[in-house]
Amino acid sequence: MKRRLWLPGLLVALLWAAPARADNSFIVRSTLSLQALQTACNPALLAPICTVVGGLGDPLGQLFLITSPLDLNGLLNLVGNPLGIVDAEVNQLLNLVGGLNLVPTPISPTLMQNRNSVPYPAGSTTTAWDSYVNQPAASIVGVQNAQKAFNVTGNGIVADIDTGVDPNHPALQGVLLPGYDFTRNQPGGSELNDVSSTDFPTYPPPSCSSANCPSPAQVNQSTAAVLDQSTAAVLDGNGTPNKYAAFGHGTMVMGIVHLVAPTAQLLPLKAFHSDGTAALSDILRAIYYGVQNSANVINMSFDTKTSSVELQKALDYANQHGVICAASAGNDGMQEIVYPAALQSDVMGVASTSDQDTRSSFSNFGNAIVWVAAPGESIVSTYPFNTYAAGWGTSFSAPFVSGGAALVHNLQAAMGESGAAAATANAVPLDPNSGLNHGRLDLVMALGSLSGTPDYGVSASPASGTINAGQQMNFTISAAPAHGFDQTVTWSCTGAPAGASCAVSPVSVTLDGSNTATTTVTLATTARAAIVTPQRLPRTAPPQNLWKMLAAFIAWLLVLMICSLGRASCRRPGLATAAGVLAVSLFTYSCAGGYTGTNPPPASQTLLSVALNPSSVTGGSSSTGTVTLSGAAYSAVMVNLTSSASAATVPASVTVAAGASSANFTVGTSAVTASTPVTITASYGGAAKTTPLTVTPATGTPAGTYTLTVTGTSGNLSHSTTVQVKVN
Repeated sequence: MKRRLWLPGLLVALLWAAPARADNSFIVRSTLSLQALQTACNPALLAPICTVVGGLGDPLGQLFLITSPLDLNGLLNLVGNPLGIVDAEVNQLLNLVGGLNLVPTPISPTLMQNRNSVPYPAGSTTTAWDSYVNQPAASIVGVQNAQKAFNVTGNGIVADIDTGVDPNHPALQGVLLPGYDFTRNQPGGSELNDVSSTDFPTYPPPSCSSANCPSPAQVNQSTAAVLDQSTAAVLDGNGTPNKYAAFGHGTMVMGIVHLVAPTAQLLPLKAFHSDGTAALSDILRAIYYGVQNSANVINMSFDTKTSSVELQKALDYANQHGVICAASAGNDGMQEIVYPAALQSDVMGVASTSDQDTRSSFSNFGNAIVWVAAPGESIVSTYPFNTYAAGWGTSFSAPFVSGGAALVHNLQAAMGESGAAAATANAVPLDPNSGLNHGRLDLVMALGSLSGTPDYGVSASPASGTINAGQQMNFTISAAPAHGFDQTVTWSCTGAPAGASCAVSPVSVTLDGSNTATTTVTLATTARAAIVTPQRLPRTAPPQNLWKMLAAFIAWLLVLMICSLGRASCRRPGLATAAGVLAVSLFTYSCAGGYTGTNPPPASQTLLSVALNPSSVTGGSSSTGTVTLSGAAYSAVMVNLTSSASAATVPASVTVAAGASSANFTVGTSAVTASTPVTITASYGGAAKTTPLTVTPATGTPAGTYTLTVTGTSGNLSHSTTVQVKVN
């Protein structure tokens, strides 16, 4: 009997080897059923090991929330594993409050000043503030352009795991589903249940007007709402910790989803309290609940630095069921790992950008947690008590992506996480050093990518033309978007000839994803200056020798004529002899150069000079060159020619004819961009003479056919087209 009592005592000692001072909360996956686990937690004759709070909704029925006086190691090291534990983790506490996302001071006096009601969605009887519907962030991500271009306003169910929602807000009522409150284990996702009416001087708060709510008032660290000052003071300063530190967070997130996808249904899953805290177990329950209640998209505007095996499994489950998930990247302004954003096979992590497409100073960054970014500063959205508020933080960036997922679902209902992520990756490229991965969300390109890769084509009209120098010609350049491309295309033009310019106006166009945008390219030419005609040089007079030879020829002709008068004339030897003597004399004189007696002919001539007219020409025109000898040439003389630069060309030689003292040649030139000096050299008989020539740039557009290349560049994309212009 003593031995039997000893054995249970030993077992109890082993079970309580690591006691804790108070019960701890654990998430446990067990091989046991709920009833079997409850039994195992309360062994007969022994103190309870644990208490089963309940199941967490996983489809296998194996995930439970338990409490135990043991710590995690003690629980995992129980002898014999009586609880059938597969894995277990601490039920960590998450918090929406904290970070660097602060309302700027002072609050802009123009923030949410346009409180006029406009129909939203367009054509409906539901209205919302104009400052909400037409805020800058909506334009930046292309909300209305996407809705119009693809005829979508959202489809399916978007669940938001958050603080709940104000179910009475008129902008949201028409699309709100009841939801569930996991903090109270009851149907309905209202965050108004967290409000104590006695905390407020007037409850519900009075309706706002320009008199009692002239400007937004800060209600927590990251939000300014249009409320009366007394109500705002309660929300912003009720105790430490502030019980309302995150009040309205869920209503705002839901409002941003609604802004993007106004006809998608909204499922509020309340896992967070108004103070911003939530147990991981309630978040897991919310994920399973959302999947099992037909959610197509789950938004998670929260983060934790602690990894969780069960969070990964819950999101794997959502992924397997085709649910698209998005989560905020966090507001510590750091490159750090946070969850669930880091679970990129299941979730798109979303960072925050400014209206100028720069990373928000408070936003976390790094490709390990960021899939895309979206505006997260001064985001106007719905707020409890039938009003609106502006928020700062990645919490308000993520729902732009979740709303976009509802638009994707509108076009392709079967698309899941991987397909939606691939579509969303068609974003606006940002500075790669900003750590924002694919860039800033672009809804038009995301939706357009479902039918192909977003891009654009470039064309010109007309494709060619002819003008005279001094005229200009315009061409229309078109950029046609394909598959929703809606980015800015910047233009450039190259290939204009000398003395002409190619201008583009406007220098950039922004496409809207469906319509062609145009710009005008203008080629402006300048008239050419009149070309100087070289002066005509005097031709060298024929030498006397030619006249003498002509006289000899006439003499011989005379002899022939005398002989032709008849036989009588020819029989007269005196006349014939006289004629012959005259002819021989003239011929001798002409051949002897007119010299008499025994004087020898003069010596050979030398090269005297080389000259150009004009000595300065515009590139492309010509000049006339002249070589001159010291006297008349007694036979043909060849003078060699050279040029010192390629800007001017000369023939290899020029010939001075017999009896002439000079000869002309042509100097050709080519177009130059700067004044170019050239030396022309003439060589003969061992002597060389030079003359300078200056080739100047054209003062007008040279004649010719030119190809202009017009290039449109957008981010990493670049496309070109060409036009041909003939200038006379």
